[in-house]
Amino acid sequence: MSDEFTRAVEATLFASAEPLTAGDIAEHVGEGDVGSALAALAETYAGRGIEIVERGGRWHFQTAPDLAHLLRRTREESRRLSRAATETLAIIAYHEPVSRAEIEAIRGVQISKGTLDVLMDAGWVRPAGRREGPGRPLLYASTQDFLTHFGLGSRRDLPGIDDLRAAGLLDPLDESVLESLGQLQLESETEED
Repeated sequence: MSDEFTRAVEATLFASAEPLTAGDIAEHVGEGDVGSALAALAETYAGRGIEIVERGGRWHFQTAPDLAHLLRRTREESRRLSRAATETLAIIAYHEPVSRAEIEAIRGVQISKGTLDVLMDAGWVRPAGRREGPGRPLLYASTQDFLTHFGLGSRRDLPGIDDLRAAGLLDPLDESVLESLGQLQLESETEED
């Protein structure tokens, strides 16, 4: 791999306003091993003030996480999601594509249209087509922006129940429900034997 090719890949990433796939980069720089160039650049930028990262198959430059606070001149006003929006986002991320009725069945309560609007306005949820079936309900899925915002390479990087429990992110009520579900599962397995 030539230094000129690696420089071309670097320039393409630097000039892009959006994260790019390896295919997008190849369209700009032409023939060459884009994957090797990206790996070399990621190694070159490791530990520096900026780094090249891959999120969901797309590459971009970002400020090193430990230095990001230096670039904020004004404090961003973070808008907290409501519990309903947080639960809805989690259901969509873990079960996508999912319909509104399925979200409501999992949560056990109806969701307001505003909840989905907030998630779509944030760019974390998108319509993902319609299910073949009665009424052809609209399906929802998470977006590339969702992965990028939460630092995930793909949906496979979402934490599991054990990870959430270890981080103390499950409410005691949630844990008791999970434990009772586990107990019910154990009872049904012993009945089958």
